[in-house]
Amino acid sequence: MESESTLPDWASKPCIMGIDEAGRGPVLGPMVYGCLYCARSYEKTLSTLNFADSKTLKEEKREELFEKLKANELIGWAVDVIDPRELSAKMLRKIKINLNEISHDSASGLVTRVLNMGVLLTDVRIFFLLKRMWVFPLMHAYLAVSSRQLYGPFPLFLTMHVYVDTVGDPEKYRIKLSERFPSIKFVVAKKADSLYPVVSGASIVAKVTRDRALRDWVLDETAENMTRNFGSGYPGDPETKSWLEKHQHSVFGFPSLVRFSWGTCMSYSKNMVEVVESDKTEEDGSSSSSGKRQLKLSSFGVTTSKRKSEEIGSSGKSRCKFFQSRKLEQLANF
Repeated sequence: MESESTLPDWASKPCIMGIDEAGRGPVLGPMVYGCLYCARSYEKTLSTLNFADSKTLKEEKREELFEKLKANELIGWAVDVIDPRELSAKMLRKIKINLNEISHDSASGLVTRVLNMGVLLTDVRIFFLLKRMWVFPLMHAYLAVSSRQLYGPFPLFLTMHVYVDTVGDPEKYRIKLSERFPSIKFVVAKKADSLYPVVSGASIVAKVTRDRALRDWVLDETAENMTRNFGSGYPGDPETKSWLEKHQHSVFGFPSLVRFSWGTCMSYSKNMVEVVESDKTEEDGSSSSSGKRQLKLSSFGVTTSKRKSEEIGSSGKSRCKFFQSRKLEQLANF
């Protein structure tokens, strides 16, 4: 059951939820956060569905399990797909947002989304009634019986949990989540996708969603030499390295599929145009800079003179292939 579907009856009873990510390390494609939630009473059954850490499963098995959980009306799931351009933009902005913060915000966003749907994740322990047992003994007995009918035995100690695979220090992460959602009990742990079936399920949701996004990715760039043979997208993959080397541009960098803030991409920067702030020019026309050679954009097919612009506008033959392949035209008037 996708998050956009009609809320089922079981979601209004105590539920548990697992959160995990896929694609944190690759230099290509999006990072995906996924969550899976179900009724607390379904937890034992969930452990029999053979969910496991998605990294330990073959692609065919992950796809099979994903299709099964999609068809299961007793399970809900949702994803947050973070575009590679968004990742790079946040990590390179003046006030940087690191990958851990981006991850924390994505996980928090999923919790907020599921709560807003009406799924019951909050702690419903009725401990406050214990303080009033001596005043309202009959009311307490009635509520206890009623809640036991709804939630099963031991209703006064019933707690829902949200299980999260950690990013960074588990305890600090748990405290951060608890401060944002004080009514929810969080369990944050390393290798949570191997410890808790609900997180294993979330891991499969995230991994399959990312794999499909990468497989079906539509490249914005339309240059003739663009290919899709980019391998796994991980920095250590020789096929990925080869693809990056062949698809870098001296002025415009990498295609939008690439997380250009990754260290893997920095090694290619020596072949690109360096962007520097203009220095004041001396009276004799020489630059007051330290003598560092600055490349002109005209060296890469970018022209500024009016005469040249008119020539290019009429013929289009002298323009850089980058502009020609994308059918980009120069405008004199707006």
